[in-house]
Amino acid sequence: PAAASPPGVPPMPTWSPMALPLPAPVPSPGGASPGRRRAVAYGLAGALVVALVAAGIPLAMSWMKDSAKDNSGQHPSESKSSGKPKPGPTSGYDAATKDTVVNASTKPGGTLKFISRNEADSWDPQRTYSGGVWNFSRYYARQLVTYAPKPGEGGNELVPDLAEKKAEVTDGGKTYTYTLRKGITWEDGSPITPEDIKYGIERIWAQDEIPGGPTFLQEALDPGLTYKGPYKDTSKDKLGLKAIEIRDERTIVFKLPKANGDFEHMLATPSASPVKKEKDTKDQYQKKPFSSGPYEFGPYQPGQSLKLVRNSKWNRSSDPIRTALPDQITVAFNEDDQANAQALFSGKYDLDLDSWGLTDQALAMAKSSSRLSDQLDNPHTAGLLFAALPRSVKPMDNVHCRKAVLYAADRENVRTASGGPLAGDIAPHMLPPAIPGSDSSYDPYGTLKNKGKPNTAKAEAELKACGKPDGFTTTIPVRNSGSDMNVAESLQSSLRKVGIRVEIDRIDFAQYHETVGSPSTVKKKGYGIVIYRWLPDFPSGQGFLQPLADGRLIRSTGNTNIAELDDPAIDHLFDTAIAEQDPEKAGSDYAQINRRISDSAAFLPILFQKSVIWRGSRLTNVYTGGPWQGRYDYVSLGVSE
Repeated sequence: PAAASPPGVPPMPTWSPMALPLPAPVPSPGGASPGRRRAVAYGLAGALVVALVAAGIPLAMSWMKDSAKDNSGQHPSESKSSGKPKPGPTSGYDAATKDTVVNASTKPGGTLKFISRNEADSWDPQRTYSGGVWNFSRYYARQLVTYAPKPGEGGNELVPDLAEKKAEVTDGGKTYTYTLRKGITWEDGSPITPEDIKYGIERIWAQDEIPGGPTFLQEALDPGLTYKGPYKDTSKDKLGLKAIEIRDERTIVFKLPKANGDFEHMLATPSASPVKKEKDTKDQYQKKPFSSGPYEFGPYQPGQSLKLVRNSKWNRSSDPIRTALPDQITVAFNEDDQANAQALFSGKYDLDLDSWGLTDQALAMAKSSSRLSDQLDNPHTAGLLFAALPRSVKPMDNVHCRKAVLYAADRENVRTASGGPLAGDIAPHMLPPAIPGSDSSYDPYGTLKNKGKPNTAKAEAELKACGKPDGFTTTIPVRNSGSDMNVAESLQSSLRKVGIRVEIDRIDFAQYHETVGSPSTVKKKGYGIVIYRWLPDFPSGQGFLQPLADGRLIRSTGNTNIAELDDPAIDHLFDTAIAEQDPEKAGSDYAQINRRISDSAAFLPILFQKSVIWRGSRLTNVYTGGPWQGRYDYVSLGVSE
């Protein structure tokens, strides 16, 4: 039974917990293991899309020291293009998505209270691939560089964190050199050294003992996997990875075998966090990571509760990013979605750490109350809902048959089935707005012009061109949990109108990615339309498009190029874009790739997705944006008592 509602809160209806989310596979920029998937909760909850993404963008307050300036001479909270973050309203529906800061405050103190349905996949920075943990880990783990403390698109800017400046890039983009800030310390007061940063990154190589987390740094630095990891390292100091050099007590140098313009984006993820060798407890490290940030682990009962307390040795003047306003931060774990929503609405907790979002019933209740609806936000994410059209499955080997699907699909009806405008914007192509190279005016199939409705005449013409004037039959695989069934049935209905007959094959939720990630299984089962969702680890075409469309990344298992797109011209453009150090030039290359992908008709883009998230009334400094849109920036948050 539902608990009694506090005064002023509508009674919580009784409902079944929402279906499990649809996990988003993760790009693997280096290409060695594209089947690895981030454990980001990402799915459809009845009438809404819930898409939560890794890591947020911190907000630097006005009292930060001038030493926080980056190598352009500016403080990260300022830029020539965006200026300082603008104070926004104290509340209001969708207020935290307006490129402003909701309930701005510099007031310290209080306890920031999280609730979470799920325990962390790991609190170990090198092992986590969970969106909420990536965000949360910045309370206790720092990196050489991170993202600018700005809401909106301004948060995509990389700025120095442990380093004094961004990298000095030489050798044609293959060498990155950093000098560490003075005064950066561990929780015991000892200095953070280049050796600590190198050792932390080396732990990524120890997948046999501490599995999990992204491996793109490993792939960028040592694609041949010649290093065996620090636990098998026979060198005296266990720092044998040759691709990382220690020049002196404050200088660290990364030497890549191939130029990679996104390397600093990789270094801005938790996997690049320092680890003090003497404090490394291997698989037990996740129980109490040694802090390089403003908070350290206090009492922790796995699956029940966690408390972070202030790190008294953290030097505020050495940290340009973290405001560290709360006195302490708590997390409570509870698998009951209904109870969690009730606790949030009543004000017992401030926000959800890593939820799958509100259930459709909870959302309906929040929208029915003016007080509760003022605390909802519907930001864009960098995610895409699409369908791949595998070319190994007849008749999808014919470009005209694929184009017939693109013209016949009623994307507006699919959006309605997914939750309506809350679910996202109709996607005319494969590159979300948050990714450089995206062009809002690019509409190759007239999708926006037709407001997402099908072009039946063109679909029928393409069917004739592919020799199937009466249509054809194909199969859509669907998870047996979640609401992809709504998407599949909507596509089935619209495609039927031009003679494309679609059968739906339900697959066990846990087996879905294994099944569609096997090209031989896809071909054998005749899966001609495969529904998929995708999120990048960092905001670039390498992070987003390459695992989906590089023909060299097609794998027999764990495949993410589901369409089996194999175009040497696209592959060459990826090489050019990845080696490019100028983000604008790289974005131009990714725009070309996006156009060639559209010409191939290998994918049916459906929605540039949005999330529906909740902020408690006590929260200060609330905003969304940056490279991991769709989530609040945790390290900026304070609370008003």
